[in-house]
Amino acid sequence: MTPFSSERWHRAEAWVGHGVAMVDTPALVIDLDAMDRNLARMADFAHTRGMRLRPHAKMHKSAELALLQMAHGAVGVCVQKTDEALALARGGVSDIYISNEVIAPAKLQRLAEAVRAHRTRFAIAVDSVQGLEALAAALAHAGVVQPDAIDVFIEVDVGQGRCGVPPGDAAVVLAQRLAGQPAMRFAGLQAYHGSAQHLRAPGERAQTIQGAAEAVKHTLQALSAQGIEVPLVTGAGTGTFLNEASLGVWGELQCGSYLFMDADYASNQATLDAPVFEHALFVKSQVISRGAAHAVCDAGHKSHAIDSGLPTVAFPEGLSFANGGDEHGVLRSTGNGTNLPAFGETVWLVPGHCDPTVNLHDFMVGVRGGLAAGVVERIVRVDARGAVG
Repeated sequence: MTPFSSERWHRAEAWVGHGVAMVDTPALVIDLDAMDRNLARMADFAHTRGMRLRPHAKMHKSAELALLQMAHGAVGVCVQKTDEALALARGGVSDIYISNEVIAPAKLQRLAEAVRAHRTRFAIAVDSVQGLEALAAALAHAGVVQPDAIDVFIEVDVGQGRCGVPPGDAAVVLAQRLAGQPAMRFAGLQAYHGSAQHLRAPGERAQTIQGAAEAVKHTLQALSAQGIEVPLVTGAGTGTFLNEASLGVWGELQCGSYLFMDADYASNQATLDAPVFEHALFVKSQVISRGAAHAVCDAGHKSHAIDSGLPTVAFPEGLSFANGGDEHGVLRSTGNGTNLPAFGETVWLVPGHCDPTVNLHDFMVGVRGGLAAGVVERIVRVDARGAVG
Protein backbone atom coordinates (compact mmCIF):
# COMPACT_ATOMS: atom_id res chain seq x y z
CA MET A 1 0.00 0.00 0.00
CA THR A 2 1.02 3.60 -0.52
CA PRO A 3 0.34 6.60 1.74
CA PHE A 4 -1.21 8.51 -1.14
CA SER A 5 -3.34 7.93 -4.22
CA SER A 6 -2.44 4.96 -6.40
CA GLU A 7 -2.82 7.18 -9.48
CA ARG A 8 -0.04 9.50 -8.34
CA TRP A 9 2.13 6.57 -7.31
CA HIS A 10 1.75 4.83 -10.67
CA ARG A 11 2.48 8.06 -12.48
CA ALA A 12 5.68 8.46 -10.50
CA GLU A 13 6.67 4.84 -11.06
CA ALA A 14 6.35 5.41 -14.79
CA TRP A 15 9.29 7.83 -14.58
CA VAL A 16 11.67 5.03 -13.52
CA GLY A 17 14.14 4.27 -16.30
CA HIS A 18 13.48 7.57 -18.04
CA GLY A 19 15.38 10.82 -18.11
CA VAL A 20 14.90 13.38 -15.38
CA ALA A 21 13.14 15.66 -17.86
CA MET A 22 10.09 13.41 -17.54
CA VAL A 23 9.66 14.21 -13.81
CA ASP A 24 6.68 16.48 -13.25
CA THR A 25 7.17 19.67 -11.25
CA PRO A 26 7.37 20.63 -8.51
CA ALA A 27 9.04 17.44 -7.29
CA LEU A 28 11.47 16.49 -4.54
CA VAL A 29 14.51 14.88 -6.16
CA ILE A 30 17.44 13.00 -4.63
CA ASP A 31 20.76 13.09 -6.45
CA LEU A 32 21.59 9.47 -5.61
CA ASP A 33 25.27 9.79 -6.51
CA ALA A 34 25.74 12.71 -4.12
CA MET A 35 23.69 10.95 -1.43
CA ASP A 36 25.83 7.81 -1.71
CA ARG A 37 28.98 9.86 -1.26
CA ASN A 38 27.52 11.54 1.82
CA LEU A 39 26.46 8.15 3.17
CA ALA A 40 29.96 6.73 2.73
CA ARG A 41 31.75 9.75 4.21
CA MET A 42 29.77 9.69 7.45
CA ALA A 43 30.01 5.91 7.75
CA ASP A 44 33.78 6.10 7.26
CA PHE A 45 34.10 8.88 9.82
CA ALA A 46 32.17 6.99 12.49
CA HIS A 47 34.08 3.78 11.83
CA THR A 48 37.46 5.52 11.93
CA ARG A 49 36.63 7.29 15.20
CA GLY A 50 35.18 4.16 16.81
CA MET A 51 31.78 5.82 17.19
CA ARG A 52 28.35 4.25 16.88
CA LEU A 53 26.21 5.96 14.24
CA ARG A 54 22.46 6.28 14.73
CA PRO A 55 21.24 8.73 12.06
CA HIS A 56 18.16 10.82 12.60
CA ALA A 57 15.49 9.41 10.29
CA LYS A 58 13.12 12.26 11.14
CA MET A 59 15.02 13.98 8.35
CA HIS A 60 14.06 11.63 5.50
CA LYS A 61 11.12 9.75 7.13
CA SER A 62 11.81 6.80 4.84
CA ALA A 63 12.18 3.15 5.82
CA GLU A 64 14.11 2.52 2.62
CA LEU A 65 16.73 5.13 3.45
CA ALA A 66 16.91 4.06 7.09
CA LEU A 67 17.66 0.51 6.00
CA LEU A 68 20.26 1.85 3.56
CA GLN A 69 22.00 3.68 6.40
CA MET A 70 21.94 0.55 8.55
CA ALA A 71 23.37 -1.48 5.68
CA HIS A 72 26.30 0.98 5.74
CA GLY A 73 27.02 0.42 9.42
CA ALA A 74 24.46 2.45 11.37
CA VAL A 75 23.26 0.61 14.49
CA GLY A 76 19.73 1.91 14.01
CA VAL A 77 17.98 5.24 13.58
CA CYS A 78 16.42 8.00 15.66
CA VAL A 79 13.02 9.60 15.28
CA GLN A 80 11.19 12.21 17.32
CA LYS A 81 7.61 10.96 17.27
CA THR A 82 5.85 7.73 18.18
CA ASP A 83 4.06 7.46 14.86
CA GLU A 84 7.32 8.07 12.99
CA ALA A 85 8.78 5.11 14.84
CA LEU A 86 5.82 2.88 14.08
CA ALA A 87 5.78 3.86 10.39
CA LEU A 88 9.45 2.94 10.00
CA ALA A 89 8.98 -0.25 11.99
CA ARG A 90 6.24 -1.30 9.56
CA GLY A 91 8.79 -0.72 6.82
CA GLY A 92 11.18 -3.25 8.36
CA VAL A 93 13.51 -1.02 10.40
CA SER A 94 14.62 -3.16 13.33
CA ASP A 95 16.18 -0.66 15.76
CA ILE A 96 14.50 2.68 16.46
CA TYR A 97 15.10 5.26 19.18
CA ILE A 98 12.45 7.91 19.92
CA SER A 99 14.88 10.58 21.14
CA ASN A 100 12.09 12.66 22.59
CA GLU A 101 9.68 12.66 25.52
CA VAL A 102 6.27 11.03 25.10
CA ILE A 103 3.62 11.58 27.77
CA ALA A 104 0.25 10.85 26.11
CA PRO A 105 -1.12 7.43 27.21
CA ALA A 106 -2.54 6.67 23.76
CA LYS A 107 0.83 7.19 22.08
CA LEU A 108 2.64 5.15 24.70
CA GLN A 109 0.07 2.40 24.35
CA ARG A 110 0.76 2.17 20.61
CA LEU A 111 4.45 1.97 21.35
CA ALA A 112 3.99 -0.65 24.08
CA GLU A 113 1.99 -2.87 21.75
CA ALA A 114 4.78 -2.62 19.17
CA VAL A 115 7.33 -3.50 21.88
CA ARG A 116 5.30 -6.59 22.74
CA ALA A 117 5.39 -7.70 19.09
CA HIS A 118 9.20 -8.15 19.32
CA ARG A 119 9.82 -7.26 15.65
CA THR A 120 11.67 -4.01 16.34
CA ARG A 121 13.95 -2.97 19.19
CA PHE A 122 12.67 0.35 20.54
CA ALA A 123 14.20 2.97 22.80
CA ILE A 124 12.79 6.20 24.18
CA ALA A 125 13.96 9.28 26.09
CA VAL A 126 12.54 10.44 29.43
CA ASP A 127 13.15 13.54 31.53
CA SER A 128 10.53 13.20 34.26
CA VAL A 129 9.11 10.77 36.76
CA GLN A 130 5.73 11.36 35.13
CA GLY A 131 7.04 10.22 31.77
CA LEU A 132 8.65 7.16 33.30
CA GLU A 133 5.48 6.19 35.15
CA ALA A 134 3.33 6.71 32.04
CA LEU A 135 5.63 4.42 30.05
CA ALA A 136 5.55 1.81 32.81
CA ALA A 137 1.74 1.91 32.86
CA ALA A 138 1.53 1.46 29.10
CA LEU A 139 3.92 -1.49 29.14
CA ALA A 140 1.97 -3.14 31.94
CA HIS A 141 -1.35 -2.57 30.18
CA ALA A 142 0.05 -4.14 26.99
CA GLY A 143 1.25 -7.17 28.92
CA VAL A 144 4.94 -6.54 28.32
CA VAL A 145 6.66 -8.71 30.91
CA GLN A 146 9.99 -9.67 29.37
CA PRO A 147 13.03 -8.11 31.10
CA ASP A 148 14.70 -5.15 29.37
CA ALA A 149 12.00 -5.01 26.72
CA ILE A 150 12.66 -1.35 25.90
CA ASP A 151 15.74 0.85 26.25
CA VAL A 152 15.30 4.13 28.12
CA PHE A 153 17.66 7.09 27.90
CA ILE A 154 17.58 9.90 30.44
CA GLU A 155 17.71 13.21 28.61
CA VAL A 156 19.96 15.88 30.09
CA ASP A 157 19.59 19.54 29.17
CA VAL A 158 23.13 20.28 27.99
CA GLY A 159 22.48 23.92 27.18
CA GLN A 160 19.66 24.27 24.70
CA GLY A 161 17.00 24.98 27.31
CA ARG A 162 14.42 22.66 25.80
CA CYS A 163 13.82 19.14 27.13
CA GLY A 164 15.98 17.34 29.66
CA VAL A 165 16.70 17.23 33.37
CA PRO A 166 19.30 19.64 34.75
CA PRO A 167 22.83 18.21 34.78
CA GLY A 168 23.75 16.33 37.93
CA ASP A 169 21.58 14.78 40.62
CA ALA A 170 18.25 15.01 38.80
CA ALA A 171 19.37 12.16 36.53
CA VAL A 172 20.11 10.01 39.60
CA VAL A 173 16.47 10.15 40.70
CA LEU A 174 15.27 8.91 37.30
CA ALA A 175 17.95 6.24 37.04
CA GLN A 176 16.99 4.88 40.45
CA ARG A 177 13.31 4.80 39.44
CA LEU A 178 14.31 3.02 36.24
CA ALA A 179 16.10 0.33 38.21
CA GLY A 180 12.77 -0.71 39.67
CA GLN A 181 11.19 -1.30 36.27
CA PRO A 182 12.23 -4.73 34.99
CA ALA A 183 10.72 -4.20 31.53
CA MET A 184 12.96 -1.18 31.00
CA ARG A 185 16.72 -1.07 30.54
CA PHE A 186 18.67 2.05 31.48
CA ALA A 187 20.49 2.60 28.19
CA GLY A 188 22.35 5.82 28.99
CA LEU A 189 22.08 9.57 28.55
CA GLN A 190 20.57 11.62 25.74
CA ALA A 191 22.78 14.71 25.35
CA TYR A 192 21.91 16.66 22.21
CA HIS A 193 22.40 20.40 21.73
CA GLY A 194 20.19 21.29 18.78
CA SER A 195 20.81 25.02 18.52
CA ALA A 196 24.57 24.47 18.43
CA GLN A 197 24.19 22.79 15.04
CA HIS A 198 23.51 26.11 13.35
CA LEU A 199 26.09 28.35 14.97
CA ARG A 200 28.02 29.56 11.94
CA ALA A 201 31.57 29.82 13.27
CA PRO A 202 33.52 26.64 14.11
CA GLY A 203 34.81 28.24 17.29
CA GLU A 204 31.31 28.99 18.52
CA ARG A 205 30.21 25.41 17.88
CA ALA A 206 33.29 24.00 19.61
CA GLN A 207 32.83 26.21 22.67
CA THR A 208 29.15 25.33 22.98
CA ILE A 209 29.75 21.59 22.72
CA GLN A 210 32.58 21.86 25.24
CA GLY A 211 30.00 23.29 27.63
CA ALA A 212 27.65 20.43 26.81
CA ALA A 213 30.43 17.96 27.56
CA GLU A 214 30.96 19.52 30.99
CA ALA A 215 27.23 19.10 31.72
CA VAL A 216 27.43 15.44 30.73
CA LYS A 217 30.55 14.85 32.85
CA HIS A 218 28.84 16.41 35.88
CA THR A 219 25.89 14.06 35.37
CA LEU A 220 28.14 11.04 34.94
CA GLN A 221 29.92 11.88 38.17
CA ALA A 222 26.61 12.16 40.05
CA LEU A 223 25.47 8.80 38.73
CA SER A 224 28.82 7.15 39.43
CA ALA A 225 28.72 8.39 43.03
CA GLN A 226 25.56 6.33 43.47
CA GLY A 227 27.06 3.27 41.82
CA ILE A 228 25.04 3.70 38.62
CA GLU A 229 26.83 2.72 35.44
CA VAL A 230 26.01 4.63 32.26
CA PRO A 231 26.25 2.35 29.19
CA LEU A 232 26.23 5.10 26.54
CA VAL A 233 26.00 8.83 25.91
CA THR A 234 24.23 9.60 22.64
CA GLY A 235 23.77 12.88 20.80
CA ALA A 236 25.45 15.15 18.23
CA GLY A 237 24.22 16.46 14.91
CA THR A 238 25.46 17.34 11.45
CA GLY A 239 26.79 20.71 12.60
CA THR A 240 28.83 19.52 15.57
CA PHE A 241 29.54 15.78 15.29
CA LEU A 242 33.27 16.38 14.90
CA ASN A 243 33.28 18.12 18.29
CA GLU A 244 31.38 15.36 20.09
CA ALA A 245 33.54 12.68 18.48
CA SER A 246 36.73 14.36 19.73
CA LEU A 247 35.77 14.92 23.38
CA GLY A 248 35.68 11.33 24.65
CA VAL A 249 32.24 11.69 26.28
CA TRP A 250 29.83 10.64 23.54
CA GLY A 251 29.77 7.12 22.16
CA GLU A 252 27.06 7.55 19.54
CA LEU A 253 26.33 10.17 16.87
CA GLN A 254 22.78 11.12 15.84
CA CYS A 255 23.55 13.15 12.70
CA GLY A 256 20.72 13.27 10.18
CA SER A 257 20.94 16.11 7.66
CA TYR A 258 24.36 15.02 6.37
CA LEU A 259 22.61 12.59 4.01
CA PHE A 260 20.87 15.36 2.04
CA MET A 261 22.37 18.66 3.28
CA ASP A 262 20.33 21.82 2.96
CA ALA A 263 20.96 25.50 2.38
CA ASP A 264 21.01 26.30 6.09
CA TYR A 265 23.72 23.78 6.94
CA ALA A 266 25.68 24.96 3.92
CA SER A 267 25.80 28.39 5.58
CA ASN A 268 27.95 26.99 8.42
CA GLN A 269 31.62 27.76 8.13
CA ALA A 270 33.46 24.49 7.61
CA THR A 271 35.32 22.83 10.46
CA LEU A 272 38.88 21.80 9.63
CA ASP A 273 39.20 18.04 8.98
CA ALA A 274 35.43 17.46 8.97
CA PRO A 275 34.00 15.39 6.10
CA VAL A 276 32.49 17.49 3.33
CA PHE A 277 28.89 16.72 2.47
CA GLU A 278 27.20 17.66 -0.79
CA HIS A 279 23.72 18.89 -1.55
CA ALA A 280 21.74 15.78 -2.48
CA LEU A 281 18.14 16.98 -2.11
CA PHE A 282 16.59 19.35 -4.62
CA VAL A 283 13.21 20.70 -5.60
CA LYS A 284 12.78 20.44 -9.36
CA SER A 285 10.71 23.38 -10.58
CA GLN A 286 9.77 24.92 -13.90
CA VAL A 287 9.45 28.49 -15.14
CA ILE A 288 5.78 29.24 -15.75
CA SER A 289 5.84 33.02 -16.19
CA ARG A 290 8.24 35.79 -17.23
CA GLY A 291 8.39 39.47 -16.42
CA ALA A 292 10.72 42.19 -17.62
CA ALA A 293 13.24 41.56 -14.84
CA HIS A 294 12.11 38.33 -13.23
CA ALA A 295 10.88 34.81 -13.88
CA VAL A 296 8.40 32.77 -11.85
CA CYS A 297 8.73 29.06 -11.05
CA ASP A 298 6.03 26.69 -9.82
CA ALA A 299 7.63 25.87 -6.44
CA GLY A 300 6.26 27.87 -3.53
CA HIS A 301 5.95 27.21 0.19
CA LYS A 302 3.90 24.06 -0.38
CA SER A 303 6.99 22.54 -2.01
CA HIS A 304 9.66 23.58 0.48
CA ALA A 305 9.86 24.67 4.10
CA ILE A 306 11.00 28.21 4.87
CA ASP A 307 11.58 28.05 8.65
CA SER A 308 15.35 28.18 8.05
CA GLY A 309 15.18 30.55 5.12
CA LEU A 310 14.20 30.45 1.49
CA PRO A 311 15.74 27.97 -0.95
CA THR A 312 18.83 28.79 -2.92
CA VAL A 313 19.05 28.23 -6.66
CA ALA A 314 21.50 25.49 -7.58
CA PHE A 315 20.98 25.61 -11.35
CA PRO A 316 20.96 27.68 -13.49
CA GLU A 317 23.64 29.68 -11.74
CA GLY A 318 23.40 33.39 -11.17
CA LEU A 319 19.82 33.44 -9.87
CA SER A 320 18.26 34.37 -6.54
CA PHE A 321 14.98 33.06 -5.14
CA ALA A 322 12.42 35.38 -3.57
CA ASN A 323 9.17 34.70 -1.78
CA GLY A 324 6.33 34.20 -4.25
CA GLY A 325 3.79 32.66 -1.87
CA ASP A 326 2.30 29.19 -1.59
CA GLU A 327 2.66 28.13 -5.23
CA HIS A 328 5.29 30.41 -6.78
CA GLY A 329 8.91 31.40 -6.48
CA VAL A 330 10.29 34.63 -7.95
CA LEU A 331 13.64 34.34 -9.69
CA ARG A 332 15.92 37.29 -10.34
CA SER A 333 19.35 37.58 -11.85
CA THR A 334 22.26 38.27 -9.54
CA GLY A 335 24.21 39.65 -12.49
CA ASN A 336 23.24 41.79 -15.45
CA GLY A 337 19.82 40.22 -15.90
CA THR A 338 20.54 38.49 -19.18
CA ASN A 339 20.47 34.96 -17.73
CA LEU A 340 16.82 34.72 -16.69
CA PRO A 341 15.51 31.24 -17.54
CA ALA A 342 13.06 30.84 -20.39
CA PHE A 343 9.47 29.60 -20.31
CA GLY A 344 9.43 25.91 -19.40
CA GLU A 345 13.06 25.83 -18.32
CA THR A 346 13.93 23.68 -15.31
CA VAL A 347 15.18 25.38 -12.15
CA TRP A 348 16.77 23.31 -9.36
CA LEU A 349 16.34 24.59 -5.81
CA VAL A 350 18.16 23.61 -2.61
CA PRO A 351 15.68 23.71 0.32
CA GLY A 352 16.52 25.86 3.32
CA HIS A 353 15.66 23.01 5.73
CA CYS A 354 15.46 19.43 4.51
CA ASP A 355 13.46 17.85 7.37
CA PRO A 356 10.17 19.80 7.08
CA THR A 357 10.58 19.97 3.29
CA VAL A 358 10.52 16.17 3.07
CA ASN A 359 7.40 16.14 5.25
CA LEU A 360 5.57 18.10 2.53
CA HIS A 361 6.02 15.33 -0.04
CA ASP A 362 4.62 11.82 -0.46
CA PHE A 363 7.70 10.57 -2.28
CA MET A 364 11.16 11.52 -3.46
CA VAL A 365 12.48 10.84 -6.94
CA GLY A 366 15.89 9.15 -6.94
CA VAL A 367 17.99 10.19 -9.95
CA ARG A 368 21.28 8.59 -10.98
CA GLY A 369 23.79 10.30 -13.28
CA GLY A 370 23.31 13.94 -12.33
CA LEU A 371 20.46 16.40 -12.37
CA ALA A 372 20.99 17.64 -15.90
CA ALA A 373 20.95 14.35 -17.81
CA GLY A 374 20.34 11.71 -15.16
CA VAL A 375 17.88 8.83 -15.20
CA VAL A 376 15.22 8.12 -12.59
CA GLU A 377 16.36 5.01 -10.73
CA ARG A 378 13.66 4.67 -8.07
CA ILE A 379 10.84 6.35 -6.21
CA VAL A 380 11.42 6.61 -2.46
CA ARG A 381 8.31 6.71 -0.29
CA VAL A 382 8.12 9.15 2.60
CA ASP A 383 6.65 6.51 4.90
CA ALA A 384 6.28 8.77 7.94
CA ARG A 385 4.93 11.84 6.19
CA GLY A 386 2.61 13.66 8.59
CA ALA A 387 3.45 11.27 11.42
CA VAL A 388 3.67 14.03 14.01
CA GLY A 389 1.96 12.21 16.87
